[in-house]
Amino acid sequence: MPDTVNGPDGKPRCGWCAATDDFFPYHDNEWGFPVDDDQRLFEKICLEGFQSGLSWRTILAKRENFRAAFKQFDFNKVAKFSEQDVERLLQDAGIVRHRGKIEAVINNAQRAREMVKLEGSLAAYFWQFEPKESADTAPQSVSTSDVSTAISKDLKKRGWKFVGPTTVYAFMQAMGLINDHVQGCVTRSAVDKARKRFKRPSVR
Repeated sequence: MPDTVNGPDGKPRCGWCAATDDFFPYHDNEWGFPVDDDQRLFEKICLEGFQSGLSWRTILAKRENFRAAFKQFDFNKVAKFSEQDVERLLQDAGIVRHRGKIEAVINNAQRAREMVKLEGSLAAYFWQFEPKESADTAPQSVSTSDVSTAISKDLKKRGWKFVGPTTVYAFMQAMGLINDHVQGCVTRSAVDKARKRFKRPSVR
């Protein structure tokens, strides 16, 4: 995969956008921009869990279906899902019908509610792990890090599921805890500016 590929406007983007034109708007408007909204953070950690063993292209294509199935990833609502809801979702062809992953979302919604009580917000929890910028690691050259491993271990200790180090690293990339756009990508500088403006949430 090349480091960059030209987008519709002829300007270079991260090479993974070459997989499908659907990636360009996601890449330009979402991936890597810092997020402090708990619902979006919960959605992303869940979707990254669903991606395990699959491609993000598959998950992105079904994202609106996932949102409808899981109440827009409002974890206060999802936490109340029952076994009947699990069976219903296993019949939903619009999502990935994997019992373990569906049950993990419901479990993680319950754990998210606990985390908000303890930490104040999901945003406060995740952003306390923001790593210091380092020139030692080239963008998109690794799939895990010491930080993603630490978050994964802590989440599992708290009872979360489908949150391995690779899943957490992809979450960190997407939610802006790091800027992993490649050098030469036109969106990299936009993400840098957004990260500088971003007000980090604090733990309660």
